[in-house]
Amino acid sequence: MGSWDSFVRQCLALALIMGACAGGAWYMVSPEAGLSCVISGMCALGFFAAVSLYRHQQVSRLALEIDEVLHGSSRVSFTNCHEGDIAVLSNELGKMVDRLRRISEQLTKERNALSDALADISHQIRTPLTAMTLMLPQVESATDERERKGALRQLEVQIDRVSWLVTTLLKLAKVDAGALQIVQQPVEVQAMIARAVSPLATSLDIHDIELVVRGDSLATYQGDVRWSAEALENIIKNCMEHTPAGGTIDLEVKADSLATIITVHDSGEGIAPQDLPHLFERFYRGERATHDHAGFGVGLSLAFSLISAQGGTVRAYNDQVVGGACFEITFPQMIV
Repeated sequence: MGSWDSFVRQCLALALIMGACAGGAWYMVSPEAGLSCVISGMCALGFFAAVSLYRHQQVSRLALEIDEVLHGSSRVSFTNCHEGDIAVLSNELGKMVDRLRRISEQLTKERNALSDALADISHQIRTPLTAMTLMLPQVESATDERERKGALRQLEVQIDRVSWLVTTLLKLAKVDAGALQIVQQPVEVQAMIARAVSPLATSLDIHDIELVVRGDSLATYQGDVRWSAEALENIIKNCMEHTPAGGTIDLEVKADSLATIITVHDSGEGIAPQDLPHLFERFYRGERATHDHAGFGVGLSLAFSLISAQGGTVRAYNDQVVGGACFEITFPQMIV
């Protein structure tokens, strides 16, 4: 309504100006000149009115389509305008709507992913909590000291598992939110490996698994030693869980002008072919892991996220010659 009132005022103002010009020409020149001014003014007024009406219709249509977008329509097209500033505006509005649609779709995917993740987290935490709930009556009713200590030990193991899971999930959440602090600096691979292996030394001895480190002892790369060590620790832990007693885990380091590569190779049964495409997915546990091991399916996902956050890559495959699973971590050299 406001734009229509503006159009009427503009037409009236133009008519007054043309009338004044025609009157002046009639009085100062001749009636013929005044009549010519009237005819010219009428033509100009008609052309102005036609153009203004056309633009008013285009603007009204754009306003209607924008209103449809605001009310959730996803099939609005701004492609019916021809040349001119209205067409430019229409084109920009079309870009804006496409951009908003993509953002909306991305937010929907993230909301669904968050919902699925919360369901998975609830399920993963509920399992050890249920086990602890069942253990409490056993601890309370135990009369033998040895039996009580055994039950308390099992309870302590479940508490450690829940604590580790919560800590790991918080780290994954930080990575997803881009809030993980990565300090890019030169990292000595041997020192990083020693830091990763140190927490696992006792477990390796208990499981009778030998860890062998070989390769370039002077290799370096640009990354964060803390997160690299934690990622490698999770990978070694996964290999340890799938390596039988008396087996070995081999770490080989190679470095050249392009990249530093750390390969972790175990002597276990290898990775099932159907598990390879999903190995680094969060909460994914393969057939063998489900039956033989009690992992949560987040260790390898965390390792993948931590390495990717530093600009590195990690892939898994089976050794076709001697068997066993292989994990290849690659950190590209920043300066070639």
